[in-house]
Amino acid sequence: MDVVAGPALVLIYHLIDLYTWVLIIGVIMSWLIAFNVVNLSNQFVRMIYEVVTRLTEPLLGPIRRILPDLGGVDISPVILILLLWFVKDVIARLAIRLG
Repeated sequence: MDVVAGPALVLIYHLIDLYTWVLIIGVIMSWLIAFNVVNLSNQFVRMIYEVVTRLTEPLLGPIRRILPDLGGVDISPVILILLLWFVKDVIARLAIRLG
């Protein structure tokens, strides 16, 4: 069991790391779009933005529904990143315990 569980935990750990970077890219892209640095009429920018949105919205949406309205400030990515860090810590401790 440890032969399968160890590498599986490492894979999940790295996937969470990758997803955290996707969240950060999404936040930066939303800022760049909001300040008209990049434009969604560019097909490449729109394609990247849609992919990032489709990957992040399933987890950000429920967090946004729980949070109160903060007047245009979206802190749901910060909360999700903190939750992902917590999960990564749990996975790291499990991996250490498994040896």
